[in-house]
Amino acid sequence: MSNKFAPEYIQSLKAYSSAKSQKLTGSTWLNANESPYINDYDISLNRLNRYPDPQPEAVINAYADYAGVSSDNILMTRGADEGIELLVRTFCQNGKDSITQFVPTYGMYKVTADSSNVALNNLTQTDLINAPVEQLVEKSNGAKLVFVCNPNNPTGNTISLDRIRSIVSAFNDKALVVVDEAYIEFCDELSSAKFVNEFGNLVVLRTLSKAFALAGLRTGFVLSNPSLINTMRKVLAPYPVSGIVAQIAEQALSSCNIQRVKRQVAILNDNRKALELQLRQCKQVVEILPSNANFVTVRLSDKKFIDSAMQNGLIMRPFTLYDQDTWLRISIGSEQELNVVFNWLIEING
Repeated sequence: MSNKFAPEYIQSLKAYSSAKSQKLTGSTWLNANESPYINDYDISLNRLNRYPDPQPEAVINAYADYAGVSSDNILMTRGADEGIELLVRTFCQNGKDSITQFVPTYGMYKVTADSSNVALNNLTQTDLINAPVEQLVEKSNGAKLVFVCNPNNPTGNTISLDRIRSIVSAFNDKALVVVDEAYIEFCDELSSAKFVNEFGNLVVLRTLSKAFALAGLRTGFVLSNPSLINTMRKVLAPYPVSGIVAQIAEQALSSCNIQRVKRQVAILNDNRKALELQLRQCKQVVEILPSNANFVTVRLSDKKFIDSAMQNGLIMRPFTLYDQDTWLRISIGSEQELNVVFNWLIEING
C-alpha cells in the first residue's frame, strides 16, 4: 500500500532486507560478516544527562594515529553507512545528480541513491579492474560520486593502489572517488588512506564493525582532505556520536587493543584459508571467488543445498549474481562456527 504523503520515488522503494529483518532463526550466524570475537570494555554512566561531544577528540586523535592521517582528515559517523549517506546528501542534488558504482557491490550505495532521488550509473567490476580509466570517466556520465569498494563486498576481490591512484587522477575535478575500506584490515597494505591529502577528490570510508568486532556499536569514519571534511560537517547531525559509543571506540583504538585486533585478523585470515580448502573439496561447490576479506563467496550446483542449510539453522547470505540464484556468501567465524559449515559441506558432498 502506498502512502500519499511520500514522494513517488520513496513509495517505489523496498526496505533493506537482512536475515534479522526477516526474523530468521538459527544457531550459527555467518551472514553479516561480523567478527566472532567479543572483547570487553569499561563504560561510565555518570554523564548520560549531558549531550556528548559531536566529534570526540580522543577518538578522532586515536583513529588518526591508527590510520596514519591527521585529525583534521577525519569525521566520525554512525557506521560507514552514515558516511555514504552524508556524501550523497552533501554533494548530490536531489533529482539532478548521479553516482557510479561497480556491480556487484555493497547494496547501500544503491539504497542511499534511490532514497535520495539520485540516479545510479552501474558499471561492472570488470570495468573497474580492466577498463581504461578514461572509459570509466566517460561511462560515469558526469556522476558526482564514484564508489569503489576495496575489498569488494560481496565478491572479496581487491584492486591495486596503482589502479586506485589512476582512477582518482582520472576523475580529478570531475567527481569524488569514494574508496570503501570496510574490510581493509584483512589486507591493510592496500589502504588508500595515505593518499587523502595528495588528492582533492579522494574520500575513504572506514568502520569498526568488521575487524574491530564492534558491529553493534555502529561506528565509522570518513577520511578526506580538510576542505571536504569541513563541508560534510555542515550536513552532519548535531550529536551523531553517543557518549557510550565514544568511550568504547576510544578503548578499541588503544595500542593494546589494536594489537589484539591484528592477532584476531590473522586468525580469521587463516580460518578463511581453511574454509577455502574445504570448499574446494566439495563437488557441489561450482565456483569459489578469491577473497581478501572476512568472507568467501561461492556458487553451488543447486539452490536446494543453500535452503537446507538455512532451514537447519546455518544462516549464511544467499543472493542472485549474474542471473544465478545459487550464490552464497559465507562469513568467516570461529573454528567452532566453521566446523558447522564443514559438516554441512560433507553432508551435501554425498
